[in-house]
Amino acid sequence: MWFLGWKGPSGFSASSTADQVTHGIDGTSLTAIVTGATSGLGLETTRVLALRGVHVVMAVRNVNNGVDIKETLLKEIPAARIDVFQLDLSSLASVRKFASDFNSSGLPLNILINNAGLMATPFMLSQDNIELQFATNHLGHFLLTNLLLETMKKTVRESNREGRIVIVSSEAHKFAYSEGIRFDKINNESEYSSYFAYGQSKLANILHANELARRLKEEAVQITVNSLHPGTIITNILRHHGYFNAVANMVGKYFLKNVQQGAATQCYLALHPQVKGISGEYFADSNKANPTTLAKDTELAQKLWELSVSLSNTK
Repeated sequence: MWFLGWKGPSGFSASSTADQVTHGIDGTSLTAIVTGATSGLGLETTRVLALRGVHVVMAVRNVNNGVDIKETLLKEIPAARIDVFQLDLSSLASVRKFASDFNSSGLPLNILINNAGLMATPFMLSQDNIELQFATNHLGHFLLTNLLLETMKKTVRESNREGRIVIVSSEAHKFAYSEGIRFDKINNESEYSSYFAYGQSKLANILHANELARRLKEEAVQITVNSLHPGTIITNILRHHGYFNAVANMVGKYFLKNVQQGAATQCYLALHPQVKGISGEYFADSNKANPTTLAKDTELAQKLWELSVSLSNTK
């Protein structure tokens, strides 16, 4: 368990914090986008990257909230370089606008951290009439990543430095629907399970990472893509489940990770030299981990890619 602090091959453990796994790393030449940057893991990731000198673009739904958080961070880290851009991952139009605004800003892009997410929501459809968890947790990030890839490739060529895409998944991918991805039933309300649908979206995150990593390797592009389980953490992701949220907050301090520990693995994958050149892997506790057989299914990953292209009307 995390509180025992057993260290893996990386030298880090489940109790390691984002500060600890990035200690001594200089990120002053890097620019990163963090989705869902105003709370929980995204906020801590933004703070730690800024602390290491990274120019951080906060991709947030509520810009006013984002600006307030930016000002708070600047009080803690006066030299921080932080921008705030509006992004609603449940809207493909919003994703396209964000990508267009960023790509035309002239900023480089070294690191993309697909962090934002919803958990176990009641059945709802997105603005594009797609089940909300699949739309937000997977499809919005799929489109965002595709639309930013050319900027990342350009940055790699000009800087001669590896780009990194980090996709936050979860061990909940083990609790998806039995078939993994319900290709013909994404919007089937009568058979909807909020928890299985969350697991499906987290499985999709790993499959997306693996398939994108495969494609970039084929192109010999110097961009790595990895997915991760942050740990079981108390954040506002359980806000749709008041009872479980209350229980988690009461007992979680004894058995769950805090946000500083939860953000460690994504910060490790974003910055640490140990993972240079490693791509298409799944991590937990800042070490390689083993996802399910379904998560490693290359045919399932390719089929999901095709569905995602179709639903997002992209290439």
